[in-house]
Amino acid sequence: MSKIKPSKGAPYARILGVGGYRPTRVVPNEVILETIDSSDEWIRSRSGIETRHWASDEETVAAMSIEASGKAIADAGISAEQIGGVIVSTVSHFKQTPAVATEIADKLGTNKAAAFDISAGCAGFGYGLTLAKGMIVEGSAEYVLVIGVERLSDLTDLEDRATAFLFGDGAGAVVVGPSQEPEIGPTIWGSEGDKSETIKQTVPWTDYRDGEVAKFPAITQEGQAVFRWAVFEMAKVAQQALDAAGITADDLDVFIPHQANERIIDSMVKTLKLPEHVTVARDVRTTGNTSAASIPLAMERLLATGEAKSGDTALVIGFGAGLVYAATVVTLP
Repeated sequence: MSKIKPSKGAPYARILGVGGYRPTRVVPNEVILETIDSSDEWIRSRSGIETRHWASDEETVAAMSIEASGKAIADAGISAEQIGGVIVSTVSHFKQTPAVATEIADKLGTNKAAAFDISAGCAGFGYGLTLAKGMIVEGSAEYVLVIGVERLSDLTDLEDRATAFLFGDGAGAVVVGPSQEPEIGPTIWGSEGDKSETIKQTVPWTDYRDGEVAKFPAITQEGQAVFRWAVFEMAKVAQQALDAAGITADDLDVFIPHQANERIIDSMVKTLKLPEHVTVARDVRTTGNTSAASIPLAMERLLATGEAKSGDTALVIGFGAGLVYAATVVTLP
């Protein structure tokens, strides 16, 4: 017989608060057109994007995260000292170590919270949410802060016609805490590493360091391959998340997919046969693709505008570089 005591965590977990931060600079398509041969009409028709936000030197990954997290903590009605874990998903914090999560945990005023970064691209928020749920149910933390944050403007090749218009900056955060009812469903997640070349960094950091390339690394992708994968394969994953939660599309109130491209969103809505009453997040239009930050930012905006309300049942799904994905059903805070 084991001598280890059983954990004393909560029976379930839920999202208690959400917060977002978008940089003050708004960048319209006209700015992008200064460096690529395209048109505003082409960009909108291909992606749905009209504007995006780009961070200033002062709007660092840590600074944006702290702003979004402060709002999420206030929205949850708790204090920073009660936070027992800080999980940050990002691919655009350029210090390999220490984890930016440790700086954020300290500056927020947590009481030496466990803090770490994860790299799961556009699925990072879903990965972080799943880890937070496990920590709460296991009993290693009562409240966990999950942050998705990116400064993708630092990894954008403004001369790449396929990607120059896609990316934006920002941070979204949620507080996950205990619940007496299941408010975060089972996660359907995974990876398809055989397709990892479809979204990638152009060159490793060492090539730039060693002078083998003069251009700073950027994110590149095979647009058509990514589109086909997202539309056909991720719709299946989204359906699996509904099945795992024991609900149907008719039971949904809100759909919050990763804000990669409005054409992908439209295709997923059609494939999933979502009813007219389901509110669909389309934050991509004014925020662009913010990778790990896109789902919490879209969630925050839907709640702030009243398009969604507390207690709504939402399907969230993130997918991107790796190729990785994560989908689950949640109750909105």
